[in-house]
This record gives sequence, C-alpha cells and structure tokens, in this order.
Amino acid sequence: MSILKSPLTRKLAAFVALSETDLDILSRFHRSKKTFLPGHEMITEGQAKQTAFILAEGWACSYKILADGGRQIVDVQIPGDFLGLRSVLFRTSDHSVEAVTRLEASVVLAADILDGFGQSPRLATAILWAASRDEAMVVEHLVNLGRRNAEERMGHFLLEIGARLKLVGLGDKLGYDCPLTQYHLADVLGLTAVHVNRVLRNLREDGLVTFQKGRVTFDDFERLKEFSGFDIDYLDHDGPLLH
Repeated sequence: MSILKSPLTRKLAAFVALSETDLDILSRFHRSKKTFLPGHEMITEGQAKQTAFILAEGWACSYKILADGGRQIVDVQIPGDFLGLRSVLFRTSDHSVEAVTRLEASVVLAADILDGFGQSPRLATAILWAASRDEAMVVEHLVNLGRRNAEERMGHFLLEIGARLKLVGLGDKLGYDCPLTQYHLADVLGLTAVHVNRVLRNLREDGLVTFQKGRVTFDDFERLKEFSGFDIDYLDHDGPLLH
C-alpha cells in the first residue's frame, strides 16, 4: 500500500499538511507488518514491554476484564488507529487489545516513534491530535454509559464509528460495513446481548438506523443525530490544517 493511501496518513492529513519528511517517517512506521486472526490477543493488560501497532486493515477492540469475568470494551479500533500506544510508554499495559476480524497491522517500536517525533515536531503534533481525539471519545463514551438511554447510546456509537470510518474513506452518510456482533455492542454499551437486539429493532422500526448482515444503514441520518445528541465537534474532523 502506498503511504499516501495509508489510513493513518489519511487521518493525520485531515489535521496537518504532511511534508515529504513526514511521509518518509510514516513509511518507516509501516516497515514491519503482521497479520492476526480474529480473537487473537495482541496486547495483554499488565504485561511489560508491549509493542504498539498501527492498524492497516481490519478491526480490533481495547478492553478490560472485570473481577467477575465480565468485559468492558473501552474502544473499537479501525484502520488508521494506533493500538497500544500507551503500552510502549507506560511500564505495563493498562488494557488488552484483541483482533475482532482478521487484520493487518504495522509493528511500531517506542524508539521509532520517539525518533520520528524528534525529526518532525509537526508530525508529533498531528499524532498528539489523534491521541487527544481518542481521549475525547473516551469522555463521550462515559457520557453514553452514564446519561444516555440504551437507544441513544446505540445511535451515538454507530454515528461515531461512521464518522471515524468516513475520515479514512471507509464510510459515508449512507452507512458502512461493520463486523461487530451484538456481543461486542453489549460490551461497549454496558448492555446485554438480548437488550442490544431489542434496541436495534426499536431504532430500525423508528426509521432511524438499520444494522443487519454486517451493514449499518442510516435510514434518517439527520434525525438519528438529533435523537442521539450526536455533535461531531468532539471528533475535531473539520479543524484547520496546520501548515
């Protein structure tokens, strides 16, 4: 894949005008690639000296296991996202990462990241923007779990994933392909799988969104945004480029 077509390049280019030096550094980030099968645990919570990855193809999820064996998915990763960036900076990983689908990811060492930051402060700023956007999403997820009802949570989450996919050329206002199961959605939204099924049926019957056969279709995009309280500003997709 050309570095210009890399999902990470597309995402960062929405924030900063990338120079030839920046593109060269990003190419180095993608030198070593690995393929993982669905269900493979790529990063394990509590382990030291973990590796970070850049997701090129496929989906993954970050999660924490609770004392009773339950799982809370704290984020879903799509192409263009870093996996385990904190894991190479912290002494131990504070979460686990699992492949949702068969995926391809580039292995990134801490030394490569730090060297790249030293060579290009502008690229460092762009990656800091991406990390800050991820933090903003975590804040919004907390609001989802604490203050929105089940239908609003679902609508907001599906809109957020759609906006993220659109940024890297994998979705639009009509919808997107989505490999998440009802069990994944349950672990993201703090619901049971049975409740997820009922919520999706309610949203479909209300003419807002349909999620069937691995495809999310926005039946009424604007009304779903209003219903879910979705304001894209927290994703900062329309900010000015840094030159």
